[in-house]
Amino acid sequence: MGLRIHFVVDPHGWCCMGLIVFVWLYNFFLIPKIVLFPHYEEGHIPGILIIIFYGIAIFCLVALVRASIADPGRLPENPKIPHGEREFWELCNKCNLMRPKRSHHCSRCGHCVRRMDHHCPWINNCVGEDNHWLFLQLCFYTELLTCYALMFSFCHYYYFLPLKKRNLDLFVVRHELAIMRLAAFMGITLLVGITGLFYTQLIGIITDTTSIEKMSNCCEEICPRLIDDTDTISALQS
Repeated sequence: MGLRIHFVVDPHGWCCMGLIVFVWLYNFFLIPKIVLFPHYEEGHIPGILIIIFYGIAIFCLVALVRASIADPGRLPENPKIPHGEREFWELCNKCNLMRPKRSHHCSRCGHCVRRMDHHCPWINNCVGEDNHWLFLQLCFYTELLTCYALMFSFCHYYYFLPLKKRNLDLFVVRHELAIMRLAAFMGITLLVGITGLFYTQLIGIITDTTSIEKMSNCCEEICPRLIDDTDTISALQS
């Protein structure tokens, strides 16, 4: 079954997604220019490592595009409710439309999404029933590409033999240290964030719980405690 195309008009999401694309382009062009190609030309690494890098990078970009434009499970305005499943549907108090249970209304997208996990500004789209697997693919390929780039950045300074042929007239060579420091900073920041996100997503799949449901459960646990504390303080004051 083909994926339905879905676009979200949200300037904030476009800015976040543009930042992700900038980080991708930065590493896609500069890491091979500074590290991979020079060490390949001097025989320090095999060419297959360059092919793997570009392969992972392309898979990562494709996963980003697919996750951002895929329909997360948007409910139609007049859904056809099977007769035997009416008890599993409820009325949304924001858009006044019927929706299956475990669906949620996204204020940014302006509609309900089946089994909505969360709205991700980095893909400018909701993560729901129909595109959750694409979001997991994006997390996996992003983490793989980040680890790959950080590994080569580390090896460039601490493991590979020093480069003999260096054209100091090139901008990337003259500012190599600053460029690689910025790449390492972006890589470490992205790796920490994606690792935490990927872990929580896997836990959610194992426990069959969405991020919204986790937040709702936490609020339900906190509210009774606050009520009990308030009653205790009132009793002490009286």
